[in-house]
Amino acid sequence: MVERPGVQQPDPPDPDHHHRPADPQHPDQPPGPAQGVNVAVTRHTLSVLVENKPGVLARVSSLFSRRGFNIHSLAVGPTENPEVSRMTIVVAVEGLPLEQVTKQLNKLINVLKIVELSQAQAVQRELLLIKLRSDGATRPQIVSIVEMFRARIIDITPDAVTVEATGTSDKLEALVKMLEPFGVRELVQSGMVALGRGPRSITSASSRAD
Repeated sequence: MVERPGVQQPDPPDPDHHHRPADPQHPDQPPGPAQGVNVAVTRHTLSVLVENKPGVLARVSSLFSRRGFNIHSLAVGPTENPEVSRMTIVVAVEGLPLEQVTKQLNKLINVLKIVELSQAQAVQRELLLIKLRSDGATRPQIVSIVEMFRARIIDITPDAVTVEATGTSDKLEALVKMLEPFGVRELVQSGMVALGRGPRSITSASSRAD
């Protein structure tokens, strides 16, 4: 800092004011926000094409863990190419640039392509199955709510019904809130799957050059 006569210089910034020191067990991981500092948490949807080989899922998920990113949901399955699988990863980012982890993903030998899908440029869906307590008195109310959300009843017994619904996470969250007063016996929800809008396909020329 250049000293100027007659001008009071600001105090040097406290290195511990905004960030905590790096984790000694993971020295390559950048320091995160200090405790008590409010940092915005954003969610990003990544579509990752990988070779369909054993152990790839474990390597990808462990990379996120080592870098301090929280995976909100992860769905993996085959593509139109039997040698390629697609991972749809929804990751919560808190004060750390997502670019750090995508660069590390690209270094993995089994990763072929990574695309971030924004909500406006992709079709995103999740699957929900929810089993509810139900009797003759409450069943008409449940059926009315199910129809309103364009869901459907896939199993029914004298004292329970199971509902299937697909949609965005916001839609499914709203449906669950409406059905909770009837008594939830079981609930399972898939991770998000997503495809970009329009005619383009990220699987085109997905194989790496030798």
